[in-house]
Amino acid sequence: MSRIGRLPITVPAGVEVTLVGRAITVKGPKGTLARDLHPDMKVVHEADSLLVERPTDGKMHKQLHGLTRTLVANMVEGVTNGYRKGIEITGVGYRATKIGDKLQLNLGYSHPIEIDPPSGISFEVENPTRLAVVGIDKELVGQIAAKVRSTRKPEPYKGKGVRYSGEVIRRKAGKAGKIGGKK
Repeated sequence: MSRIGRLPITVPAGVEVTLVGRAITVKGPKGTLARDLHPDMKVVHEADSLLVERPTDGKMHKQLHGLTRTLVANMVEGVTNGYRKGIEITGVGYRATKIGDKLQLNLGYSHPIEIDPPSGISFEVENPTRLAVVGIDKELVGQIAAKVRSTRKPEPYKGKGVRYSGEVIRRKAGKAGKIGGKK
């Protein structure tokens, strides 16, 4: 039995959940999120909690049970607190600046890279080497953070590049050099 799927989702005060068919809409202080759920999964709205139910104990329904519960819980969490993904930039001359809503990255290329955020996403630049992707949709925040990271992935020799906050890059030793004299 799915241990995650059985857990009830507590709905905090100020959050409104609407269920119409297989569509669920969650409205809270930070915004509104909507999603279509799998037709086999059933969400039951009780007093201050949500329960996800599955029709059978088949393998696919067990998998969808935990997935559906997690997706709905992420929606509730997003409209109450929001999500934030930190990014660090390492390298001489590498920096990030915010111009209007856009993020401009100077990463050693011949041109600056501009990233335009989709609706519901914003960039926060704390200093030129630290920034954050902020929004209410966990999936979209992670996707945009991955897009920013892909502009210059961290390399294993010097560790230069764009990485997530707290990400550990495995370092390589590099060339051993010439040992000994002439041959």
